[in-house]
Amino acid sequence: MKDHRKKFKGSPKRFHPKGITILFEDHDIIVIEKIHGLLTVGNDKESDNTVTSLLNNYVRKGNPKSRNRVFIVHRLDKDTSGVLVFGKNEESKRYLQDNWKEATKTYYTVIYGSLDKKKDTISSYLTENSIHRVYTVGENDGGKLSKTEYKVLKESEKYSLLEINLLTGRKNQIRVHFSEAGHAVVGDKMYGKKEKGIKRLTLHAASISINHPVTKERMTFETKIPEYFTSLMN
Repeated sequence: MKDHRKKFKGSPKRFHPKGITILFEDHDIIVIEKIHGLLTVGNDKESDNTVTSLLNNYVRKGNPKSRNRVFIVHRLDKDTSGVLVFGKNEESKRYLQDNWKEATKTYYTVIYGSLDKKKDTISSYLTENSIHRVYTVGENDGGKLSKTEYKVLKESEKYSLLEINLLTGRKNQIRVHFSEAGHAVVGDKMYGKKEKGIKRLTLHAASISINHPVTKERMTFETKIPEYFTSLMN
């Protein structure tokens, strides 16, 4: 099976989409790193310039009649950068989604202030209201248990750079947990504050480990801390 993956050749460079770095590709999956500001899937306002549509064009090699396409396994918010995994067929997508609890995900983020505990886990029950805002509720109020494990990598006078191990994958979990702790994610306009000169939401899906849907081999895909995050810390 490894030979089958080694022999695989992706689409030529001229079809590689802007804003997307292909980290790995074979017959069954494609793993990419996306820039911030790019939607994973289309919405009412934007349907063409999305990761999904750009990757569909890539696997079709520009041929609109091709039946090749990518299958969405999970998503990242528009303003979050980082690693995304797609299936290249229905079977791979289904396997990855059915076994998603086995996937491990780490993030980098920059928050305001400094934390008393340099390594800890934040736990709460999260729910969402009618205007799609996520917040913590009591244990018996219908929220879903959410756990965010963090480690402080660096501190400055104003900010802290964190590595996060996402133990559950709730919507806006990292942003809500640190906002409610009084240390909002820098650049978070919904749960934090607007600050002049901040160019983006400082949330990056740094790495993901999955079991390959066909070979069942454990695979890890890693990316670097965005330069913008380190520039804020300096």
